[in-house]
Amino acid sequence: MNNIDLTKVRPYGDTLDDGMMQFSFTLPVPCGPQAMEAAKVLLLGQGFENPAVTAMEDMKGTTYFVAYARCPKAVNFSEIYVPTVDFPVFEMEEVNELIAKELGRKVTVIGGCTGSDAHTVGIDAIMNMKGFHGHYGLERYSGIRAINLGAQVPNETMVARAIQEGADAILVSQVVTQKNAHVNNLTNLIEILEAEGLRQKVIAVIGGPRISHEFATELGFDAGFGPHSYAEDVASFVVQELIRRKKN
Repeated sequence: MNNIDLTKVRPYGDTLDDGMMQFSFTLPVPCGPQAMEAAKVLLLGQGFENPAVTAMEDMKGTTYFVAYARCPKAVNFSEIYVPTVDFPVFEMEEVNELIAKELGRKVTVIGGCTGSDAHTVGIDAIMNMKGFHGHYGLERYSGIRAINLGAQVPNETMVARAIQEGADAILVSQVVTQKNAHVNNLTNLIEILEAEGLRQKVIAVIGGPRISHEFATELGFDAGFGPHSYAEDVASFVVQELIRRKKN
């Protein structure tokens, strides 16, 4: 792997640089030979080579496919830049020590899935004591008072509770993204924070499988955390941001 040309990175399946990719998609056509051929034609039309449909399933009038094809193109990995939250990440005990030393009080964090979003797996992984995959949640941090409001929390309720609890940070998990529901919901939350005069007083963080830091900041949030983010990532950012603001 050390000899890979990062200016010409190509997907592979069995052999390095063979260009093979796996696809899964649905076409609104009845299942059958014609549907299989349509899937192949679709992939050929996108520039892929030697398409092969390995699985096809009737989905009550539509057809689901699993297919493979060769990608003739490569990506220049050395030129890829992704804006990220740039800060040191500390373990739980280190975060607790930092809070005690620099802030001298508990940090109050309110989290939940706002709007119509009912998917609590993400926010529970960050907030709940047991956490996820060996990464304890914020409820286990002795220096943090974590309040998990759960699912489908109206933005107005989230902000009202933040005011009531004197929250230092609001954590919002968004999974539902169909028809830009998350964009409208998150924009509305920022507008409410601004209307209440809280935007500069409360750290606003969002997370989810399709969330990036760049996207979060574009919507007016302080940070965004995508897949493979854990409680220590969020805690480290929130605490260091609070310290920064205190010093300024």
